[in-house]
Amino acid sequence: MTKQEKVEFVINTLNELYPTIPVPLDHKDPYTLLIAVLMSAQSTDVRVNQITPLLFERADNPYDMIKMSVDEIREIIKPVGLSPMKSKGIHGLSHIIIDKYNGEVPKTYEALEALPAVGHKTAAVVLSQAFGIPAFPVDTHIHRLMYRWNLSNGKNVIQTEKDAKRLFPKALWNDLHLQIIWYGREYSPARGWDLDKDIITKTIGRKAVINDYLKTKKS
Repeated sequence: MTKQEKVEFVINTLNELYPTIPVPLDHKDPYTLLIAVLMSAQSTDVRVNQITPLLFERADNPYDMIKMSVDEIREIIKPVGLSPMKSKGIHGLSHIIIDKYNGEVPKTYEALEALPAVGHKTAAVVLSQAFGIPAFPVDTHIHRLMYRWNLSNGKNVIQTEKDAKRLFPKALWNDLHLQIIWYGREYSPARGWDLDKDIITKTIGRKAVINDYLKTKKS
């Protein structure tokens, strides 16, 4: 298969498996999505979805959020980990959104990444999922799969994002990044991986990755 044929195979397979694509983090608007994505750093979406209702019950907008202290926010979000940094970030960015953007979440990479505790991936998720602006947020699943599928060299997430944007049509980015995440969780996880169920890697995967897998199965 040529690289273009591989790309088309990935797109077609993912469309068959995920014709409708759920968004992993529960939210109701750009602000609650921003907070949920920020909280998901080095945590799981499942854990975040358990905690955000408790936080949003108290404050689901920046105006209510700044009425709470950093310590109060921290106490609620403690189970998701990194709570000292995340609580300061949530409180700080809520102030900035009110003072600088009239309470509305901004819609550019530059403005989002200037907010406390908001990195490139968080900004990309918000642009993509809240505003429908084409972006390709790369998480651990996408980084792993782009390497397994021999579509990126796996050096770092920055390179993986560049490769994904170069290979896949821009109109598909917002759906594709979510489809790849779901596929990674269900068919191509980091642990407990079963190549027989992983049709994409089995068909187009990097030879070295497949050979390593087969060696571990034999040993």
